[in-house]
Amino acid sequence: MTEAFIYDTVRTPRGKGRKDGALHEVTSVRLSALTLNALKERNNLEGHAVEDVIWGNVTQVMEQGGCLARSAVLASDLDQSIPGLAINRFCASGMEAVNLAANQVKGGAGDGYIAGGVEMMGRVAMGSDGAAIAVDPSLAMETYFVPQGISADIIATEYGFSREQADALAVESQRRAKAAWDDNRFAKSVITVRDQNGLAILDHDEYMRPGTDMQALGALNASFQMMGEVMPGFDAVAKLKYPHLEKINHIHHAGNSSGIVDGAAAVLIGNKEFGIRHGLKPRARIKATAKIGTDPTIMLTGPVPVTEKILAETGMSISDLDLFEVNEAFASVVLRFMQAFEVDPALVNPNGGSIAMGHPLGATGAIIIGTLLDELERQDKTCGLATLCIASGMGAATIIERV
Repeated sequence: MTEAFIYDTVRTPRGKGRKDGALHEVTSVRLSALTLNALKERNNLEGHAVEDVIWGNVTQVMEQGGCLARSAVLASDLDQSIPGLAINRFCASGMEAVNLAANQVKGGAGDGYIAGGVEMMGRVAMGSDGAAIAVDPSLAMETYFVPQGISADIIATEYGFSREQADALAVESQRRAKAAWDDNRFAKSVITVRDQNGLAILDHDEYMRPGTDMQALGALNASFQMMGEVMPGFDAVAKLKYPHLEKINHIHHAGNSSGIVDGAAAVLIGNKEFGIRHGLKPRARIKATAKIGTDPTIMLTGPVPVTEKILAETGMSISDLDLFEVNEAFASVVLRFMQAFEVDPALVNPNGGSIAMGHPLGATGAIIIGTLLDELERQDKTCGLATLCIASGMGAATIIERV
């Protein structure tokens, strides 16, 4: 089978996902187009340079509705002969776009692709698409639906993680993110977002709170305790599914959960011939991809079984991997991954994660693949895994190997 290589990755800085965020004036289509233009300019992509643009975004309504991928192509400087495909695998949409593109290349369906995603969470509110899993009573009751924050707290309860452990992970994420920015570790991939006059709007991850400490986090109230215990009482729903849990330990809050932000990211993927044709040198091969379905109530445990699956399919062991990017949707997700595989915490999210820098849903999967590649190069390591938990009970993973 043909090999699929990563030739380049770019991402925007992540802006606060609210009305006073730096990127709030930028539409999803425009931010996507700016990201595509950066990839085009950096790699001299002229004409029908790639087979397709595969673009993830989660809340596919209003300005993020329709086929956002095609709209982004038309709004960009890419040739109009390049089509676009919009996909949604919730939080793994950006990763699934990359994985789908890689597997298209491996299967011979085109020499090159651009894949990635966008989410403008300050402009298009999470949940405004009215997902059936949450709003259809028959499905919600059948699946014992609870909100993700409750799911994260169920993980903490089931696997014995304390509020202190979660807060410590959050403080470390903030510390690592600041160190990474201070050391210019993101310089290879992060582009500056500019307005129509060429003036810089944002050139850094805006959400970070580097002064965060255990004392500050300790003063925050648990975000999901009220909806769990009082109205509408999701803890009772969870205990119907897991009767062995006498009480849900609510440990998550705004400081140890991922931030609501705006952002976009793109990855240039192609076979060997694509690189030769465009005078590009591959940076890594996409060694393997995987996805899996998991329990929809606890919902966020997917990184563990999908990692087990991808290791089994490649004949690898966890010790064969040098670095890990595990999306910090909630602190308990990362704590569970490290517990399950007994991974050295220093190897997991060494530059911080979504707790510190934010989680633009449709883009994060592509962001962490780019971050993983940059860090493998910086540390002169060989092989790494990126993985995410996914709403409604799924997991996705990608293994990349430097060349």
